[in-house]
Amino acid sequence: MNHECDTRQRIVDGARDLIHGRSYHDVGVAEICARAGVRKGSFYHFFPSKQELSLAVIDEMRVGIAAGVLSPALAPDLAPMQRLDRFVDKLYDFQRLAASASGHLSGCPFGNLALELATSDEVIRQRLQSVFADIESRFASVLEEAVAAGDIDEIDTAATARAMLAYIEGILLMAKTANDPELIRQLGHALTGIRIHPRDG
Repeated sequence: MNHECDTRQRIVDGARDLIHGRSYHDVGVAEICARAGVRKGSFYHFFPSKQELSLAVIDEMRVGIAAGVLSPALAPDLAPMQRLDRFVDKLYDFQRLAASASGHLSGCPFGNLALELATSDEVIRQRLQSVFADIESRFASVLEEAVAAGDIDEIDTAATARAMLAYIEGILLMAKTANDPELIRQLGHALTGIRIHPRDG
């Protein structure tokens, strides 16, 4: 990695840690620069605005969650519904380790930003929506396999995938509020029982 790429990455990493640990509005450019060890001129060289940086942070977290949780959890070495159980286990481990490192449970980084910014920043809202749509698509693919294999009855896989994501986001919000990752493990495995059936007509 060359010096310029390294500088940009340090800015993104610093912003990611600060924003996820606290909030978007609570973290300023000066603090991000201090965390990254760069001058403001370097910040604005790479990111014309805090919004542009936040989009880069969302993309970075998206890659991290995919590599650390989604892809290994939903890999096709298990039966489809068992993969969803493994997803809950991976999510619990991910959140528990993050909480151990920081002293508090930060919850879903995408859900946090959506709660804070979805009604005030359309560009960021759209980027977050694409993240959620990707997770829904992954869940829907697993459900379609389960239906095709006869493991579960015919369902509306797209709606069920969305309901599953909503359920997980709710659990993460509750776990963050309680500062207790154990809620993820206690409640998460009900995920595989969620079913939305097609409506007649």
